[in-house]
Parts: sequence; C-alpha cells; structure tokens
Amino acid sequence: MFYVLLAGMFTWFATGIGSLGVFLLKRPNPKFFSVSLGFSAGVMIAASFWSLLTPALEMAKNLTLPSFVSVGIGFVLGVLFLRLLDLMVPHLHLFSSKEETEGFKVSLNVSALVFLAITLHNIPEGLAVGVAFGSINQEGYLIQEAINLALGIGIQNIPEGLALGLTLKLSGMSKPKAFTLSFLSAVVEPIFALIGFGVVSYSFYFLPYSLSFAAGAMMFVTIEELLPEAQKAANTDYSSLGFGLGFLTMMFLDTYLS
Repeated sequence: MFYVLLAGMFTWFATGIGSLGVFLLKRPNPKFFSVSLGFSAGVMIAASFWSLLTPALEMAKNLTLPSFVSVGIGFVLGVLFLRLLDLMVPHLHLFSSKEETEGFKVSLNVSALVFLAITLHNIPEGLAVGVAFGSINQEGYLIQEAINLALGIGIQNIPEGLALGLTLKLSGMSKPKAFTLSFLSAVVEPIFALIGFGVVSYSFYFLPYSLSFAAGAMMFVTIEELLPEAQKAANTDYSSLGFGLGFLTMMFLDTYLS
C-alpha cells in the first residue's frame, strides 16, 4: 500500500510540475497543445495494451471463462463506468464553447467545467496504477512493470498539467489560481490508486477484470477526450506526431525497462 500511494502521489505531482508552466509561458503556439495532448493519448493507448490488457489476458487463463470473455467483460464495464460519469458530471472539454458542456446542467463557469473534465480524465489513470501494483507477483507481473506504468502516466501528466494550467490562465484566471486548479485536478489519482489496489487485494480473482476495467476506462477517455482535443487545438498532423511519440515512449518503458 505504501508503494501504490507513493506511485499515485508521483503521478499527481507530475501534473503539478507541468502546471508550473503557467508562471513561465505566456501564450504557447496551438501546435504545442496538439502535440502534448496527442503525446498523452499515445501513452494511454500503449499503456492500456501492454501494461493492462496483455497481463489481464495471461491471468485470465486460470479462470473458468475463456480469457477473452473475462477480459472483455472487464473492458466493457470500464467503458460503461466512464460513460456513466461522462453523462452525470458536468464538464467541458478543452477548446470547447460553454454551449458544448456535457453532463447535468448546472451553473458553473468555464474554468470549473474544464477542471471537472480533467479530473474525470485522471480517475482511470489512478485506477490503473493501483490495479497494476495490486497485480505484482501474479502470473509473472513484476514490480518493474507497475513502476513503468506509473512512470508513463506521470510523464504524460506533465504536458497535460501544462495544457490545463495554460488554458485556465488564458481564460482570465490568475496564474496562482490556474496553477492550483490544474494541480488539484489530479488529486484523484492517488485516491483511486488506493481504491484499485484495495479491490484486487480483496481477491486475486478480480485481477483480470480489474486490469481490463482500467484499460477500458483509459481507452474511453483517450478516444472521447484526449484525441479530439489534440486535433481541435491545431493541425491533425501535430496531434498524430505527438501520439506516435507518446506511444513509442510507453512501448520503450514497457519492453526495454521491464
């Protein structure tokens, strides 16, 4: 539990490191947003495959149901979980007008709605870290693999925190407040890391389902939020470039460092 909390805190503080950019940068080129958000999407997709779905399929071999069925169930539940939150929690994606607000209709300003959108995005990341550390020593899942996942999520949180902080600042918010809100948007990561760890610690039977659940949630967020935002920020070529860099970064962590 100490290590999973430490990993969750690392991913949270990585967001804070990126958020510090509000004090250093004035008005970055839109291409920066496109590349950085595409990078985050690439890391998330690669992590979903190598760090979550692949070990989930391996662990599911010991279950009664076929591996694909067990992993598929967890994956679908992860997608549905995030879709439910998406429908309920009021939020606004980056670079969108207030008329495009999703979730329950409430009277909140744009900054608060964007903050909630990023907070939603960070929930599956925290779950993924917690489930990964809870899977250590099961079917060869090593601590290095869990560390690599946390490291990858932390790396992609840096440009993500910077993008959110700058967006809040450009909306008229003061630099200290923009930094604080951007930093706090990832406080859910250590919280949900502990929740994910607690679920798999209760029974190892839940491991394949939990890993694939986290993968489904991360994939939903990436396709529904990160990639559209990356493409909206600037030319889609830049988001594709960022995606490739992020994917290769996570592939390096998962294959070379494991």
